[in-house]
Amino acid sequence: MKRRRILSEEDRRLWATVARQAVPLKGRAGPNVDEPVVTSKAKTLSSPTAPADAAAKPAVLPQPSKEPRKTAAPPPPQHPIERPTRRKLAKGRLPIEARLDLHEMTQLAAHAALARFLAQAQAMGLRHVLVITGRGMPGGSRGILRRVVPQWFASPQFRGLVSGFESAERHHGGDGALYVRVRRVR
Repeated sequence: MKRRRILSEEDRRLWATVARQAVPLKGRAGPNVDEPVVTSKAKTLSSPTAPADAAAKPAVLPQPSKEPRKTAAPPPPQHPIERPTRRKLAKGRLPIEARLDLHEMTQLAAHAALARFLAQAQAMGLRHVLVITGRGMPGGSRGILRRVVPQWFASPQFRGLVSGFESAERHHGGDGALYVRVRRVR
């Protein structure tokens, strides 16, 4: 037996706001949403400096436009490198076709060098490359490039170049290096 939860007034108002913004699937009707009920509690939350007639009127929520939003196509998603491919890279059965060492570079220089390197690797048709970021100082910081390079890969600039990445095996640099799968040119 299913138990139905009784929603509070606040929950109903919140749900009505969310449901109004939902765009129904093609060929389906939109959700049936009742207007939110303004309770005396909501009126007491208005600012004390507001005029009395403004407090007596219920708050009107903005209605979403009926036009579908036009957005640019999102960049293709990144996937981690598959386990068999990663194992082959680690054991040397699949060659690492190029390497880039970002040691002792500033973030700005490393970003530019990484963008050039990956664009060139993609143009040359390379598939798997190694990017060495470094581990940071022993007993000190974790290393800024080690933290930001994966974030860069998620940015739109690199999503067209990188289809996946994983931490490298110990003999390739361990946590201070990344196996990168370069996206094929379409």
